[in-house]
Amino acid sequence: MSASQSSRFSGDGVFDLTRTAVVMADRAGVAQGWTRGAERLLGYPVSEAVGRPLSDLFAGVGAGSEQDGRWQTRLASADGWSGLEAVRHKDGHRLDLEVRVLPLLDARKDSARLVLAAEMARTPWSGASRSFLEGILGMSPIGVAMVNADLQFVWLNDALEEMGGTTRPQRLGKRLADIQPGLDGESIEAEMRRVLSTGIPSVGYEYLGRPQSDPQREHAYSTSFFRLEDDAGQVLGVCYMVLDVTESYRARQRMALLNKAGERIGSSLDVWRTAQELADAAVPDLADFVTVDLLDALLTSQDAAPGPLDAADLLTMRRAGAQSVRENCPEAVVAIGEAAAYPPSAPVVRSLTEGDSTLLRTLDLADGDRSADDPFRAAHLRGLGFHSLMVVPLRARGVFLGAAAFARRQPVGPFQPDDLVLAEEFVARAAISIDNARRYTREHTAALTLQHSLLPRDLPEQCAVEAAYRYLPADSLSGVGGDWFDVIPLSGARVALVVGDVVGHGVHAAATMGRLRAAVQALADLDLSPEEVLAHLDDMLNRVAHDTNSDDGSIGATCLYAVYDPVSCSCALARAGHPAPLLVGPDGAGRLLELPTGPPLGLGGMPFESVELPLPEGSLLALYTNGLLLGKALDLDGGITRLRDALADPQAPLEDLCDTVIGGLPGGRPVDDVALLLARTRALPRTRLAAWEIPADPSAVGEARRTAAGQLREWGLDELGFSTELIVSELVTNALRHASAPIGLRMIRARELICEVSDASSTSPHLRHARTTDEGGRGLFLIARYAQRWGTRYTAEGKIIWAELPLGTTPGPEPTNDLDTLLEHLEDQGDFTGAEGR
Repeated sequence: MSASQSSRFSGDGVFDLTRTAVVMADRAGVAQGWTRGAERLLGYPVSEAVGRPLSDLFAGVGAGSEQDGRWQTRLASADGWSGLEAVRHKDGHRLDLEVRVLPLLDARKDSARLVLAAEMARTPWSGASRSFLEGILGMSPIGVAMVNADLQFVWLNDALEEMGGTTRPQRLGKRLADIQPGLDGESIEAEMRRVLSTGIPSVGYEYLGRPQSDPQREHAYSTSFFRLEDDAGQVLGVCYMVLDVTESYRARQRMALLNKAGERIGSSLDVWRTAQELADAAVPDLADFVTVDLLDALLTSQDAAPGPLDAADLLTMRRAGAQSVRENCPEAVVAIGEAAAYPPSAPVVRSLTEGDSTLLRTLDLADGDRSADDPFRAAHLRGLGFHSLMVVPLRARGVFLGAAAFARRQPVGPFQPDDLVLAEEFVARAAISIDNARRYTREHTAALTLQHSLLPRDLPEQCAVEAAYRYLPADSLSGVGGDWFDVIPLSGARVALVVGDVVGHGVHAAATMGRLRAAVQALADLDLSPEEVLAHLDDMLNRVAHDTNSDDGSIGATCLYAVYDPVSCSCALARAGHPAPLLVGPDGAGRLLELPTGPPLGLGGMPFESVELPLPEGSLLALYTNGLLLGKALDLDGGITRLRDALADPQAPLEDLCDTVIGGLPGGRPVDDVALLLARTRALPRTRLAAWEIPADPSAVGEARRTAAGQLREWGLDELGFSTELIVSELVTNALRHASAPIGLRMIRARELICEVSDASSTSPHLRHARTTDEGGRGLFLIARYAQRWGTRYTAEGKIIWAELPLGTTPGPEPTNDLDTLLEHLEDQGDFTGAEGR
């Protein structure tokens, strides 16, 4: 026996002869020799053992008739046999043995067999449960290995050998870092040492690497480490079990990337930003360089045809996004916003014309045909080391919008099919967002155009108030809401101030707002009182809801309507579910006006009530929608306090006051649309007002005409004498003929010359076509011809018929007849027809 063999069977070896059964047997399995070690181990003395079958001496636990057959097989093997066996001691207790059968060769064919058996508890590796290692781990699909205290391999199973791509002889006696340079050996061995020193197992330790079996692809592994000890507590080494979890790791990675992409892609309704978000989300986790190109038709809000594209359509693509792992994206040969032209053989062109994604695991930029199409681009990309490419068309609702290209460069491995699946998920999400952004942009443009056409661009010129406004939509993206405001000049130098709020946002709210604003302007021209205006608006909104079958209450609005008279310095106000206005007096004291709270428009059947209040000159009236008061905390009282503080100086420039109010909004953005209208009242000087009572006598017509002419001379308006005298004469004449006393004449010099005749009748004049034989009926046509505007408004005492003439010009034709003759004729031919003349 050699020295190495001697150490193998010494007391420190696997088989200690003093504790090992050594049995000589023939090929039939009958014991021919028996040692004291066998007697101590199995309990049978030599006298009972020699001549008995090994199947009796090594009777298996629970063994049956197959026991003899197993021993025959073991003894018949020319190469011997080794394994683990559970047997019964002579006294019946169980023994777990490690058994080896060795053939003893000689010249005879019936050579003997040497059987060695030792208790597993007596071997150094007993703590490692050799039955488990030999029986289960040897056939397990999980890679299992044992390393000694120096982290050198002493045992591994077939699964680990296949998994790592290195054979047992290459591994045994070596460390992991020596045989697998593609793994992070230092980190793995550091984990082993921690387990060796602490004895605390490490479960589910994950790491990445490129094994020798597949060096081109990065794999993921999950490993558990356990310390091995013998019965005496001596540390023998570490057992570790490793599982290739590449597929599940990549699935988790893809899911994480998709979640990340879902958070980053589509954060805005902007086509360009969404395209850039797609590129940003894919770099560096999926690709090293990404470009996103969109069709020009998409960027110009045109509709693209469904299905794959013709090659001619791709001549008008534009770079919308690009990202790289390198700073400043040096790979990009096309800047954002520039046209991206591709040769016919380019993968982008093929993907869009064929309608399918393209995966080029190996990108041959040296291809003569491809580089000939665009040698500059090919040489540029070749110099940057790109070797793998994916192209995915952007498609939403059957329409192709563009394409995204993903590229990798060395030393990262090529794209795999599952990478293409992930890229398609990225692009699908981006395509939906881009299509939504495209549709939104088109609808948003239409909505803005509609709203801008409905809201006043500039406030009209009038002399009753100084006004300023601000409009701020809550949705900064859409910029479209249902709030509106208006300043409407009325007869008698008065002005109507209007603020309203339609339920909802967007095109529907803007369209409803447009209807209401047009209706308010039409009703204002009728000189109706505030409560009458609101009642008509309520009726109209009910009809709109009925016509559109809007039974869900989605059509509704609030409104505040005020009429200010600079002559009397009074204001009549009524509201329909709208916040009360804030009045700041000339002394700076602010208060909410206590107005009757009418129901919101659209409820129907509820009355409205107006209140008339005196407003001294220099008073500041603030009309607004509730978005100005309701911040994120929905604090109504706090909003009123902020508004009152912002308007503490009523004499400050109105534009500055508007900026102060809007700038004080909490958070910088309102939770609802905001419309703000500030009006500082003016008073008409008494020197610009003249009024007379007209006696109920036909001769008073001439006196009224002469009085009006004298007032014009006093105001320096002689050039308006003809038109004014004609209008005054006609109005007074018809009041005397068709109305009742008292009759009054008032002239106001404002931005226009206003002539008003009042009476106690409620009958309304109207134009009628006089026949050639009629002696009257033409006066209103003359008034309409010479006056800039004319009309009727009703009061509690009767009505007022008024006409306006522009200052500085003489409307109508020059008089061709003698003025006195014409006026005398009109005095006799009044044409205002009352109820009895219709």
